[in-house]
Amino acid sequence: MVNGLKLPEQFVERIEGMRAGRIEPVAPRDAATVVVLRDHPEHGLQVFMLRRVSSMAFAPGAYVFPGGSVDPRDGDTDIAWAGPSPAEWGAAFRAGDKLARELVCAAVRETFEESLILLAGPAGTAVVDDTRGDTWEADRQALLARTVSLAEMLNRRGLVLRSDLLRPWAHWITPAIEPKRYDTRFFVAAIPPGQRAGDVSTEADRVTWVRPEDAVRRAQAGEWFLMPPTLATLSELAGYRTVADVLAARREIVTYEPTAEIIDGEPYLVLPPETARHYPRG
Repeated sequence: MVNGLKLPEQFVERIEGMRAGRIEPVAPRDAATVVVLRDHPEHGLQVFMLRRVSSMAFAPGAYVFPGGSVDPRDGDTDIAWAGPSPAEWGAAFRAGDKLARELVCAAVRETFEESLILLAGPAGTAVVDDTRGDTWEADRQALLARTVSLAEMLNRRGLVLRSDLLRPWAHWITPAIEPKRYDTRFFVAAIPPGQRAGDVSTEADRVTWVRPEDAVRRAQAGEWFLMPPTLATLSELAGYRTVADVLAARREIVTYEPTAEIIDGEPYLVLPPETARHYPRG
């Protein structure tokens, strides 16, 4: 029995090419993903998810959390900042101060770009309560076009990035066999009071709030496509009752990087033992 997922047959040639040194793995891009949480009065703990459009080059049709790769301007040092410092985030994620700053800024920026949820406020003890309206949409479009940085947007509005609203959760690296790779740190955060998640991302054709256990069940029934890091994260979150419980959890961040192997002549993505239990065995 194999702890992992069977890959399409075309991966055999790529795996063999990498073994022989004919194919070099692509360097992964640093990225951040945010699991946005809420407490629903009837359904309990829920997470916000997007379904990627089928035309996407990476993970088409997958249900994912908001997130994306780091932009060079995410490292702007003139951003107003409240909460744990880049050094503290670096310690949590085993990253240098510069990368840690970029990851937190990317987490906040990408979440706003893909959902309108903004983890920032007019002070270190306050948060924006509504991001709907034409001026906010103009700012979101400017961020998407990279004509302004997150720091520039927040500074112009007199806002402070609230890094204390985030918590570190996980670290996954896309397998070397993939042509597009990401070195992704996972964060968790509660949706701020008064804010509403919007269906605004052009990279998604559906958004939804869902209980973690329901998302896992749908994936295991073949109804939803979830990538291994997403399924593992949802399976872990299914063990918590409330947002407060999740935010209070103590996490030691372990780096996971699945590997591709040929087993009995067939290609497999071999998952870390701690996460493989979430999938049917091959």
